[in-house]
Amino acid sequence: MGTERHTAGCVCLCRSLRPLASLVAVLATVGLAACAPAVQRTGPAPSSRQMAEFWIEPTDTPRNLTDGPLYDGVKPASDAHYEILSKDTRGFSITYRVRDTRAREWNVKIGPESQTEVVTSRILWALGYHEVPSYFVERWVGVAKGRPPQQFGGARFRPRHLPVKSVGTWSWQRNPFVGTPPYNGLLVLMMILNGTDLKNDNNELYEVAGGARERASRWYVVKDLGASLGETGRFDPRRGHIDAFEREPFITGVDNGRVRFGYRGRHRELLERITVDDVRWMCGRLQRIDDRQWRDAFKAGNFMDDVAARYVAKIRQKVDEGLKLQ
Repeated sequence: MGTERHTAGCVCLCRSLRPLASLVAVLATVGLAACAPAVQRTGPAPSSRQMAEFWIEPTDTPRNLTDGPLYDGVKPASDAHYEILSKDTRGFSITYRVRDTRAREWNVKIGPESQTEVVTSRILWALGYHEVPSYFVERWVGVAKGRPPQQFGGARFRPRHLPVKSVGTWSWQRNPFVGTPPYNGLLVLMMILNGTDLKNDNNELYEVAGGARERASRWYVVKDLGASLGETGRFDPRRGHIDAFEREPFITGVDNGRVRFGYRGRHRELLERITVDDVRWMCGRLQRIDDRQWRDAFKAGNFMDDVAARYVAKIRQKVDEGLKLQ
């Protein structure tokens, strides 16, 4: 009897707190909207030379999405031993700094973002956005000092020593490219891929060593792309979840030429100026990715063929939806 009364009391208390919880949620949303930073271009319209730091028009030859943006031809080996130098548990995914038998160091990410980050970075690179190499390794062995070897499952490997040097982060809200088709188009692409983590901490600014690469000596890169190909949301949305990806809407309407998206993640202020033309600009470019490239991009992230086919079908459905906008 005492247990029944206790349960009933908890139910009543929860019910009484629901209006308060709803009010807190509304006030939080209003507060976040009020505090949203202004989206503004820094400086005059970028020249073609400056735009190349952010995006370049790909050549007629389709990019190789199996290998991605290789620099020295070196890939991490599967089923190999890697010395664990450090471990970081602060972010959503656990990451390791490891060294292989040839003394090359790698940044390794495990968890659900390991596959999605590889695929999404391949797609951005195929469209002309700068990306650094990333690879999915299905199995690897970590060796920490004083401990027996440990078998690890799938992980995203990224080389630590590259011909680019990080000089900090760059802001989605304030940068030289705000309002340009490649900038707005990238935001549209994030909506198509359900990239839900539009944080400035995920953006890296690089200086290119030894002369220009991809026609630029400085790169603006969206580097952390793992929160994608699932659902959008503020609190722990599912990554790499095909059922959620298929369910979530892309476009919910158009108001005076401005497009409304089904996006539920952070920094929705970035989308307020996206126009029909911006959506069509990106969707037209996505049409140029051929069947082999789509297949190679998802294979690089170790997605099963049937799941990859569902992703590509949904992406193409979104592309058709965008191209039909008036």
